[in-house]
Amino acid sequence: MAEELGENHDNIEEQSELFEHHHFVADPGQQPLRIDKFLMARIPNISRNKLQVVAKNGNILVNKVVVKQNYRVKANDDISIVMPEPVKVFEMIPEDIPINIAYEDDELVIVNKDPGMVVHPGFGNYSGTLVHALSFHFDNLPSLPTDYFGRPGLVHRLDKNTSGIMVVAKTENTLTNLAKQFFDRTTFRRYYALVWGDFEEDEGKVEGHIGRSQQNRKIMDVFPDGDMGKHAVTHYKVLERFGYVTLIECRLETGRTHQIRIHMKHIGHPLFNDYEYGGNRIVKGTIFSKYKQFIANCFKTIPRHALHAKSLGFTHPKTGEEMRFDSELPEDLVNVLEKWRRYKGN
Repeated sequence: MAEELGENHDNIEEQSELFEHHHFVADPGQQPLRIDKFLMARIPNISRNKLQVVAKNGNILVNKVVVKQNYRVKANDDISIVMPEPVKVFEMIPEDIPINIAYEDDELVIVNKDPGMVVHPGFGNYSGTLVHALSFHFDNLPSLPTDYFGRPGLVHRLDKNTSGIMVVAKTENTLTNLAKQFFDRTTFRRYYALVWGDFEEDEGKVEGHIGRSQQNRKIMDVFPDGDMGKHAVTHYKVLERFGYVTLIECRLETGRTHQIRIHMKHIGHPLFNDYEYGGNRIVKGTIFSKYKQFIANCFKTIPRHALHAKSLGFTHPKTGEEMRFDSELPEDLVNVLEKWRRYKGN
Protein backbone atom coordinates (compact mmCIF):
# COMPACT_ATOMS: atom_id res chain seq x y z
CA MET A 1 0.00 0.00 0.00
CA ALA A 2 1.17 3.54 -0.61
CA GLU A 3 2.24 5.36 2.52
CA GLU A 4 3.45 8.80 3.46
CA LEU A 5 7.00 9.51 4.57
CA GLY A 6 9.27 12.43 5.28
CA GLU A 7 12.92 12.55 6.20
CA ASN A 8 14.62 9.65 7.96
CA HIS A 9 12.83 9.27 11.30
CA ASP A 10 15.03 6.65 12.97
CA ASN A 11 16.73 9.36 15.00
CA ILE A 12 13.67 11.32 16.04
CA GLU A 13 13.07 11.35 19.78
CA GLU A 14 9.79 13.10 19.87
CA GLN A 15 7.91 15.28 17.43
CA SER A 16 4.79 17.23 18.20
CA GLU A 17 4.78 19.34 15.03
CA LEU A 18 2.20 19.11 12.25
CA PHE A 19 3.30 18.89 8.64
CA GLU A 20 1.73 20.90 5.85
CA HIS A 21 0.08 18.57 3.36
CA HIS A 22 -1.75 21.10 1.20
CA HIS A 23 -1.43 24.83 0.71
CA PHE A 24 -3.63 27.16 -1.32
CA VAL A 25 -4.04 30.91 -1.69
CA ALA A 26 -7.50 32.04 -2.76
CA ASP A 27 -7.66 34.18 -5.88
CA PRO A 28 -8.21 37.95 -5.47
CA GLY A 29 -11.63 37.49 -7.08
CA GLN A 30 -12.69 34.55 -4.91
CA GLN A 31 -16.36 34.73 -3.89
CA PRO A 32 -17.31 33.47 -0.39
CA LEU A 33 -17.41 29.65 -0.46
CA ARG A 34 -17.51 27.00 2.27
CA ILE A 35 -14.00 25.76 2.87
CA ASP A 36 -14.91 22.09 2.48
CA LYS A 37 -16.27 22.78 -1.01
CA PHE A 38 -13.24 24.93 -1.81
CA LEU A 39 -10.85 22.15 -0.82
CA MET A 40 -12.79 19.30 -2.46
CA ALA A 41 -12.44 21.13 -5.77
CA ARG A 42 -8.66 21.30 -5.36
CA ILE A 43 -7.55 18.08 -3.62
CA PRO A 44 -7.85 14.91 -5.72
CA ASN A 45 -9.71 11.93 -4.25
CA ILE A 46 -10.59 13.59 -0.95
CA SER A 47 -14.02 13.01 0.53
CA ARG A 48 -16.20 15.49 2.36
CA ASN A 49 -16.22 13.12 5.35
CA LYS A 50 -12.43 13.16 5.52
CA LEU A 51 -12.40 16.96 5.36
CA GLN A 52 -14.95 17.05 8.18
CA VAL A 53 -12.68 14.86 10.32
CA VAL A 54 -9.68 17.05 9.56
CA ALA A 55 -11.61 20.24 10.33
CA LYS A 56 -13.16 18.82 13.51
CA ASN A 57 -9.71 18.21 14.94
CA GLY A 58 -8.33 21.63 14.12
CA ASN A 59 -6.11 20.71 11.18
CA ILE A 60 -7.42 23.27 8.66
CA LEU A 61 -5.84 26.68 9.02
CA VAL A 62 -6.75 29.92 7.27
CA ASN A 63 -4.22 32.70 7.64
CA LYS A 64 -2.57 30.51 10.33
CA VAL A 65 -5.77 30.32 12.39
CA VAL A 66 -7.78 27.11 12.91
CA VAL A 67 -11.20 27.23 11.23
CA LYS A 68 -14.30 25.01 11.17
CA GLN A 69 -15.68 23.27 8.10
CA ASN A 70 -18.36 25.93 7.60
CA TYR A 71 -15.80 28.73 7.27
CA ARG A 72 -16.29 30.69 4.06
CA VAL A 73 -13.16 31.27 2.04
CA LYS A 74 -12.58 34.88 0.98
CA ALA A 75 -10.27 36.56 -1.49
CA ASN A 76 -6.54 36.10 -0.79
CA ASP A 77 -7.08 33.69 2.11
CA ASP A 78 -3.99 31.60 2.85
CA ILE A 79 -5.18 28.02 3.47
CA SER A 80 -3.25 25.04 4.84
CA ILE A 81 -4.10 21.48 5.78
CA VAL A 82 -1.68 20.19 8.39
CA MET A 83 -1.41 16.56 9.45
CA PRO A 84 0.79 14.52 11.80
CA GLU A 85 2.64 12.80 8.94
CA PRO A 86 5.21 14.30 6.59
CA VAL A 87 4.60 13.92 2.89
CA LYS A 88 6.39 11.49 0.60
CA VAL A 89 5.47 8.16 -0.87
CA PHE A 90 6.93 4.72 -0.31
CA GLU A 91 5.75 1.17 -0.66
CA MET A 92 5.28 -0.69 2.61
CA ILE A 93 4.75 -4.41 3.12
CA PRO A 94 3.42 -5.43 6.56
CA GLU A 95 5.76 -7.72 8.51
CA ASP A 96 5.05 -10.25 11.26
CA ILE A 97 7.32 -8.71 13.91
CA PRO A 98 6.61 -9.20 17.64
CA ILE A 99 5.55 -6.02 19.42
CA ASN A 100 4.62 -5.34 23.04
CA ILE A 101 1.05 -4.01 23.06
CA ALA A 102 0.06 -2.67 26.47
CA TYR A 103 -3.49 -1.60 25.55
CA GLU A 104 -5.76 -1.61 22.52
CA ASP A 105 -9.27 -0.58 21.61
CA ASP A 106 -11.07 0.30 18.36
CA GLU A 107 -9.45 3.75 18.26
CA LEU A 108 -5.84 3.35 19.35
CA VAL A 109 -2.99 1.12 20.44
CA ILE A 110 -0.48 1.67 23.27
CA VAL A 111 2.89 0.13 22.44
CA ASN A 112 5.91 -0.36 24.70
CA LYS A 113 8.71 -0.02 22.13
CA ASP A 114 11.91 -1.99 22.56
CA PRO A 115 15.26 -0.20 22.23
CA GLY A 116 16.85 -0.64 18.83
CA MET A 117 13.57 -0.68 16.88
CA VAL A 118 13.14 2.06 14.31
CA VAL A 119 9.66 3.57 14.50
CA HIS A 120 9.08 4.72 10.94
CA PRO A 121 10.52 3.58 7.58
CA GLY A 122 13.07 5.95 6.11
CA PHE A 123 16.24 6.04 4.12
CA GLY A 124 18.30 3.04 5.21
CA ASN A 125 15.37 1.55 7.14
CA TYR A 126 12.94 0.15 4.59
CA SER A 127 11.84 -2.85 6.65
CA GLY A 128 11.68 -4.14 10.19
CA THR A 129 10.17 -0.98 11.70
CA LEU A 130 7.40 -0.55 14.23
CA VAL A 131 5.11 0.70 11.45
CA HIS A 132 5.65 -2.54 9.50
CA ALA A 133 4.83 -4.57 12.62
CA LEU A 134 1.71 -2.54 13.41
CA SER A 135 0.49 -2.75 9.82
CA PHE A 136 0.66 -6.53 10.01
CA HIS A 137 -1.11 -6.52 13.37
CA PHE A 138 -3.90 -4.23 12.14
CA ASP A 139 -4.41 -6.24 8.97
CA ASN A 140 -4.92 -9.39 11.03
CA LEU A 141 -7.35 -8.06 13.58
CA PRO A 142 -10.64 -10.01 13.63
CA SER A 143 -12.62 -6.82 13.08
CA LEU A 144 -11.92 -3.19 12.33
CA PRO A 145 -13.96 -0.03 12.95
CA THR A 146 -15.70 1.40 9.91
CA ASP A 147 -13.41 4.43 9.66
CA TYR A 148 -10.21 2.41 9.85
CA PHE A 149 -8.02 4.04 7.22
CA GLY A 150 -5.56 1.34 6.32
CA ARG A 151 -2.38 2.28 8.18
CA PRO A 152 -1.09 2.74 11.70
CA GLY A 153 -1.26 6.43 12.48
CA LEU A 154 1.86 7.77 14.12
CA VAL A 155 1.10 10.73 16.34
CA HIS A 156 4.59 10.98 17.84
CA ARG A 157 7.84 9.08 17.59
CA LEU A 158 10.65 7.74 19.70
CA ASP A 159 14.27 7.60 18.68
CA LYS A 160 15.53 4.22 17.49
CA ASN A 161 17.53 3.72 20.69
CA THR A 162 14.92 5.19 23.03
CA SER A 163 12.65 2.61 24.63
CA GLY A 164 9.21 3.14 26.05
CA ILE A 165 5.58 3.94 25.61
CA MET A 166 3.88 5.26 22.46
CA VAL A 167 0.33 5.79 21.27
CA VAL A 168 -0.68 4.84 17.72
CA ALA A 169 -4.01 5.79 16.15
CA LYS A 170 -6.21 3.25 14.38
CA THR A 171 -8.76 5.70 12.98
CA GLU A 172 -8.38 8.93 11.11
CA ASN A 173 -10.37 10.88 13.67
CA THR A 174 -8.14 9.63 16.50
CA LEU A 175 -5.02 10.42 14.50
CA THR A 176 -5.94 14.05 13.94
CA ASN A 177 -7.37 14.48 17.44
CA LEU A 178 -4.28 13.13 19.19
CA ALA A 179 -2.00 15.11 16.90
CA LYS A 180 -3.78 18.26 18.02
CA GLN A 181 -3.38 17.26 21.70
CA PHE A 182 0.37 16.86 21.23
CA PHE A 183 0.52 20.12 19.30
CA ASP A 184 -1.40 21.94 22.05
CA ARG A 185 0.86 20.38 24.75
CA THR A 186 -2.06 18.94 26.68
CA THR A 187 -0.57 15.44 26.86
CA PHE A 188 1.27 14.01 29.88
CA ARG A 189 4.77 12.69 29.15
CA ARG A 190 7.49 11.48 31.51
CA TYR A 191 10.90 10.08 30.59
CA TYR A 192 13.60 8.41 32.69
CA ALA A 193 17.18 9.24 31.75
CA LEU A 194 20.53 8.22 33.20
CA VAL A 195 22.86 11.17 32.71
CA TRP A 196 26.47 11.97 33.50
CA GLY A 197 27.31 14.02 36.58
CA ASP A 198 25.55 15.07 39.78
CA PHE A 199 23.11 17.95 40.25
CA GLU A 200 23.32 20.60 42.94
CA GLU A 201 19.53 20.92 43.00
CA ASP A 202 16.82 18.25 43.07
CA GLU A 203 14.74 19.87 40.34
CA GLY A 204 15.36 22.24 37.48
CA LYS A 205 14.37 23.51 34.06
CA VAL A 206 16.26 23.73 30.78
CA GLU A 207 15.09 26.30 28.28
CA GLY A 208 16.69 26.91 24.91
CA HIS A 209 15.73 26.93 21.25
CA ILE A 210 16.51 23.67 19.45
CA GLY A 211 17.41 23.41 15.79
CA ARG A 212 19.64 21.49 13.40
CA SER A 213 23.34 21.79 14.12
CA GLN A 214 25.15 24.05 11.68
CA GLN A 215 28.11 21.66 11.67
CA ASN A 216 26.27 18.32 11.49
CA ARG A 217 22.73 18.24 10.10
CA LYS A 218 22.09 14.79 11.60
CA ILE A 219 22.09 16.12 15.15
CA MET A 220 20.52 19.03 16.98
CA ASP A 221 21.92 22.03 18.82
CA VAL A 222 20.72 24.58 21.37
CA PHE A 223 20.54 28.24 20.41
CA PRO A 224 20.24 30.13 23.72
CA ASP A 225 19.54 33.50 22.14
CA GLY A 226 16.56 32.16 20.25
CA ASP A 227 17.68 33.50 16.89
CA MET A 228 17.53 29.98 15.42
CA GLY A 229 15.58 26.79 16.09
CA LYS A 230 12.30 26.42 17.96
CA HIS A 231 11.34 27.13 21.55
CA ALA A 232 11.88 24.13 23.85
CA VAL A 233 11.47 23.56 27.59
CA THR A 234 12.47 20.46 29.61
CA HIS A 235 11.76 20.05 33.33
CA TYR A 236 13.82 17.51 35.27
CA LYS A 237 13.77 15.96 38.73
CA VAL A 238 16.47 13.87 40.41
CA LEU A 239 15.31 10.33 41.20
CA GLU A 240 18.54 8.63 42.30
CA ARG A 241 22.12 9.81 42.70
CA PHE A 242 25.13 7.61 42.04
CA GLY A 243 27.85 10.25 42.35
CA TYR A 244 29.24 10.20 38.81
CA VAL A 245 25.85 9.64 37.14
CA THR A 246 22.26 10.49 38.07
CA LEU A 247 18.89 8.99 37.26
CA ILE A 248 16.42 11.77 36.47
CA GLU A 249 12.82 12.14 35.39
CA CYS A 250 12.15 14.55 32.52
CA ARG A 251 8.86 16.25 31.73
CA LEU A 252 8.49 17.82 28.30
CA GLU A 253 6.67 21.07 27.71
CA THR A 254 7.57 20.83 24.03
CA GLY A 255 8.46 17.88 21.81
CA ARG A 256 11.46 18.82 19.72
CA THR A 257 13.75 16.37 17.99
CA HIS A 258 16.30 14.96 20.48
CA GLN A 259 15.04 17.47 23.06
CA ILE A 260 16.08 15.67 26.24
CA ARG A 261 19.39 14.55 24.80
CA ILE A 262 20.52 17.95 23.55
CA HIS A 263 19.13 19.87 26.55
CA MET A 264 21.02 17.60 28.95
CA LYS A 265 24.21 17.99 26.95
CA HIS A 266 23.66 21.75 26.93
CA ILE A 267 23.76 21.90 30.75
CA GLY A 268 26.75 19.55 31.01
CA HIS A 269 24.89 16.30 31.71
CA PRO A 270 24.87 14.24 28.49
CA LEU A 271 22.93 10.99 28.54
CA PHE A 272 24.93 7.93 29.54
CA ASN A 273 26.36 6.23 26.42
CA ASP A 274 24.85 8.75 23.99
CA TYR A 275 27.36 8.59 21.16
CA GLU A 276 25.82 11.50 19.24
CA TYR A 277 25.97 13.94 22.14
CA GLY A 278 29.19 12.99 23.92
CA GLY A 279 27.89 10.55 26.50
CA ASN A 280 29.77 7.51 25.16
CA ARG A 281 32.96 8.43 27.01
CA ILE A 282 33.91 8.96 30.63
CA VAL A 283 32.55 12.41 31.46
CA LYS A 284 32.79 12.14 35.27
CA GLY A 285 34.81 9.85 37.50
CA THR A 286 38.31 8.70 38.32
CA ILE A 287 41.38 7.85 36.24
CA PHE A 288 41.80 4.39 37.76
CA SER A 289 41.82 1.45 35.39
CA LYS A 290 39.19 -0.42 37.42
CA TYR A 291 36.79 2.50 36.96
CA LYS A 292 37.48 2.60 33.24
CA GLN A 293 36.74 -1.12 33.04
CA PHE A 294 33.55 -0.63 35.05
CA ILE A 295 32.34 2.03 32.61
CA ALA A 296 33.22 -0.19 29.64
CA ASN A 297 31.12 -2.98 31.19
CA CYS A 298 28.26 -0.54 31.74
CA PHE A 299 28.40 0.53 28.09
CA LYS A 300 28.19 -3.14 27.10
CA THR A 301 25.21 -3.62 29.40
CA ILE A 302 23.30 -0.73 27.80
CA PRO A 303 24.75 -0.30 24.28
CA ARG A 304 22.60 2.77 23.59
CA HIS A 305 21.74 6.09 25.17
CA ALA A 306 19.98 5.57 28.50
CA LEU A 307 16.56 7.09 27.81
CA HIS A 308 13.13 5.53 28.38
CA ALA A 309 9.65 6.95 27.77
CA LYS A 310 8.10 5.98 31.09
CA SER A 311 4.59 7.46 31.13
CA LEU A 312 2.05 8.87 28.71
CA GLY A 313 -1.33 10.46 29.29
CA PHE A 314 -3.97 12.02 27.03
CA THR A 315 -7.71 12.44 26.54
CA HIS A 316 -9.32 9.57 24.66
CA PRO A 317 -10.52 11.11 21.36
CA LYS A 318 -13.80 9.17 21.31
CA THR A 319 -14.82 8.70 24.96
CA GLY A 320 -13.30 11.86 26.45
CA GLU A 321 -11.79 9.74 29.23
CA GLU A 322 -8.47 10.81 30.73
CA MET A 323 -6.07 7.94 30.08
CA ARG A 324 -2.71 7.35 31.73
CA PHE A 325 -0.21 4.59 30.88
CA ASP A 326 3.04 3.58 32.52
CA SER A 327 5.77 1.24 31.30
CA GLU A 328 8.34 -0.96 33.03
CA LEU A 329 12.00 -0.09 32.59
CA PRO A 330 13.71 -2.26 29.97
CA GLU A 331 16.17 -4.93 31.06
CA ASP A 332 19.30 -3.12 29.89
CA LEU A 333 18.45 0.03 31.85
CA VAL A 334 17.48 -1.99 34.95
CA ASN A 335 20.79 -3.87 34.79
CA VAL A 336 22.98 -0.79 34.38
CA LEU A 337 21.21 0.94 37.27
CA GLU A 338 21.90 -2.10 39.45
CA LYS A 339 25.57 -1.96 38.46
CA TRP A 340 25.74 1.66 39.60
CA ARG A 341 23.97 0.84 42.87
CA ARG A 342 26.55 -1.83 43.62
CA TYR A 343 29.37 0.50 42.62
CA LYS A 344 28.07 3.23 44.89
CA GLY A 345 27.62 0.74 47.74
CA ASN A 346 31.20 -0.42 47.42
